Amino acid sequence: MHKEIFFFTFIVSLFLSFSSCQNEKGITQKSQSENYSGWYAYGGDNGGNRYASLNEINLDNIDKLKIAWTYRTGELGQGSVIKEKLTFEATPIIFNGLLYLPTAYGKVIALHPTTGEEVWSYDPQISRNTNFSELTSRGVSAWIDTQLQENQACRNCILLGTINAKLIKIDAVTGKVCKEFGEDGIVDLHDGIYAPSPRDHQITSPPAIIHDVVVVGSSIGDNWQADIGSGVVRAYDLRSGEKKWVWDPLGTSRKDFTGPVGAANAWSIMSTDPERDLVYIPTGSASPDFFGGLRPGDNRYANSIVALQASSGELVWHFQTVHHDLWDYDVAAQPALVDIEKNGEIIPALVQATKTGNLFVLHRETGKPIYPIEERPVPKSDIPEEYTAPTQPFSSLPNLMGQKPMTKENIWGATKKERLQNYEVIKDARYDGIFTPPSLKGTILYPGNGSGINWGSVAFDTENQLLIANTCRYATYVELFPAQEYDNMNANSEGYEVSKQDGTPYGMRRKTLISNNLQLMNPPPWGTLAAVNLSTGQLAWEIELGKSAGQPYGLPNAGGAMVTKGGLIFIAATLDSKFRAYNVKNGSLVWETELPRCGIATPMSYEDENGKQFVIIAAGGHGKIGVETGDFVVAFALGN
Repeated sequence: MHKEIFFFTFIVSLFLSFSSCQNEKGITQKSQSENYSGWYAYGGDNGGNRYASLNEINLDNIDKLKIAWTYRTGELGQGSVIKEKLTFEATPIIFNGLLYLPTAYGKVIALHPTTGEEVWSYDPQISRNTNFSELTSRGVSAWIDTQLQENQACRNCILLGTINAKLIKIDAVTGKVCKEFGEDGIVDLHDGIYAPSPRDHQITSPPAIIHDVVVVGSSIGDNWQADIGSGVVRAYDLRSGEKKWVWDPLGTSRKDFTGPVGAANAWSIMSTDPERDLVYIPTGSASPDFFGGLRPGDNRYANSIVALQASSGELVWHFQTVHHDLWDYDVAAQPALVDIEKNGEIIPALVQATKTGNLFVLHRETGKPIYPIEERPVPKSDIPEEYTAPTQPFSSLPNLMGQKPMTKENIWGATKKERLQNYEVIKDARYDGIFTPPSLKGTILYPGNGSGINWGSVAFDTENQLLIANTCRYATYVELFPAQEYDNMNANSEGYEVSKQDGTPYGMRRKTLISNNLQLMNPPPWGTLAAVNLSTGQLAWEIELGKSAGQPYGLPNAGGAMVTKGGLIFIAATLDSKFRAYNVKNGSLVWETELPRCGIATPMSYEDENGKQFVIIAAGGHGKIGVETGDFVVAFALGN
């Protein structure tokens, strides 16, 4: 299964048991000097702070927040052979006086920020007959060509990466492609790399922009076989589309491998530091996810934050969050570049949130830990052909997953009888705590492979030094079996995802641990929102994220949070179609409303030319996790 989507098979049954996720031109362009204030990159800024320095909407008037406008993209998967995978995870940016956002099939739409009127749209005409592994596009990026005059074509540009691995440069004013870039405005990212199937090489996150360079990774379907293709990161000249450099995360390790291995790809969101000429790349695991016998050693640059010189691609430093990954614990969250006030000093830091709940805080010039990191012994594999890293890194900061063990005493059930029934399901599986390796008798992965902090990433309140993160908490059952048993196992594993892991001695099957009454087996809460003070390293507060009448334990979630200068955290993400605002200082709920679909995305905020603040969220549900899809973009502003 692809890296960026949670293994959320449980969501449909779990969610439907307690709730529902459905309810029912002529614009004058602005020059860059007249640009509106706000969210100019996917993560708010180049460093993924997800912070809006706007306070018209605040704690005193949040009760007056109303829908200002609603726009519908029209993308409902019409004619798609994979309509059931449709997602709408986009976060718009504001640039050149307009809002820009993509749909899953790469249609880029420009909207007037005050009215929500469509100004233009560009459709790359991606085939709807291709069975892509993923069907999403999270965002676009913007760039100004300062060598061109104010009114010249393609001075202000939008960059899009598509699910069919194209990099496209678009004039932000007209919506026309910039013909001088690549071949007629398009760079084909399939060129020069190996991928067994082109459908498994995609771009699902926005490109990274730094100076006059655009940097792209890839989303690779890496769970099905060992030889899945290259996880290379590439940089291109933003004017010509000429390739500038290539960095291979497995390049220095390949000599250690005993068989074909791929991936370690950068599918999520990169961050950039123009002042230091650095691009920070989060990488995933080498392939396949749950067997590493062909790739002994730590697999050095997999599961890492890697700092590269943007101008040359030269490695500056790296930090590995998981050694020799056997759990699909990719670095999924965008590295957050923050300035920490600690002991009277301002420290340029990078915060990496993880699926395991660890927060690693590093100096962004050197990669050295700002808060201590300890290597602790972890369980060894009982698979003869497997290698296991003897230790794994643990941060000294509070772990945001809680880490209550999956024991007989802690397993969830509404009654004692249910707890005993659930324990019977897992008692024969191997479970020695976090980082228990996959086994032939079955293993409990807790946190599960899509738990913790995922592509929704984190937000940072600069004034209060608070890092804001939402977590999803569940456990996964993973079982290896001899490769020759694949056909039989595949035919007799209803409710499981079964993978051949082609090229290895073992196939794999997995599922999320759900009880007979359609609730998770791991200890609640199942969704949280927390704040960590990065000046002190202390947990400031933690709450259950979302509740409903039938499920008072915090809701599973996907997407992220935004924080504003008005003292507010905005987040949708949960599967009850609610959009909520919390007090950033104590986590108290101060506002909520109903969206037309679930907001499995990250909100953003901006100020229009009249000084009016808006908060905006994509409400598109999520086909891949089994909830009703839609095409809504909803903007909120203060009413009377």
